[in-house]
Amino acid sequence: MRPDKVKTKELFESVPTFLEPLFAEKEYPWQVLGEIGTYMESLLENPPAGFTLLRDGILVGEGVTIHESATILPPAIFGAGTEIRPNAYVRGNVITGEGCVIGNASELKNAVLLHKVQVPHYNYVGDSVLGNFSHMGAGAVCSNLKADGKEVIIHGIEDYPTGRRKVGAILGDHADIGCGAVLNPGTVVGKHTSVYPLTAVRGVIQEHSIVKSMEQIAEKK
Repeated sequence: MRPDKVKTKELFESVPTFLEPLFAEKEYPWQVLGEIGTYMESLLENPPAGFTLLRDGILVGEGVTIHESATILPPAIFGAGTEIRPNAYVRGNVITGEGCVIGNASELKNAVLLHKVQVPHYNYVGDSVLGNFSHMGAGAVCSNLKADGKEVIIHGIEDYPTGRRKVGAILGDHADIGCGAVLNPGTVVGKHTSVYPLTAVRGVIQEHSIVKSMEQIAEKK
């Protein structure tokens, strides 16, 4: 049985330079979730090079495009070249790296997207961290609250208490989530793993896997 690879350094090859202090000394990526808002305050007070204040509480890098129908609630920070498409809803405490897409009718809150992340169509991403080049298919969602409202515990070979009622998904670099998939609270998807459409996923999914269902997980050759 392959060991869990859920540590920050195992899921992400790198993080954007301006986010390095947020991730520093965080053994597990979900540990950043409670600090996103505070860290954003520091960035708004001292914007990183290349960022400008679009309006109160919203920082943008060069070449960011925001459709007029999008709703952006501060604080929000969008890295260079990020595209916010029609009817997107950003509910605060959202940071992206460069070249991300927040698409049609997608809703995000308290989330970090690293570089080149795609959340393009009808997605919900709450209390989540999405790795470099990760992709959410149309209608895929990160469920972030258990039905009983209790602490989210991430279940792998061992259990990882998060200390939080709300934890969505952690996607490793290049993770690809199929259309209509549901990532249950506290799901960790490893690097280069693909999840089939309409699949309900929970727990820790190893890197380089193909998830057809929770009963059918194959190693990607």
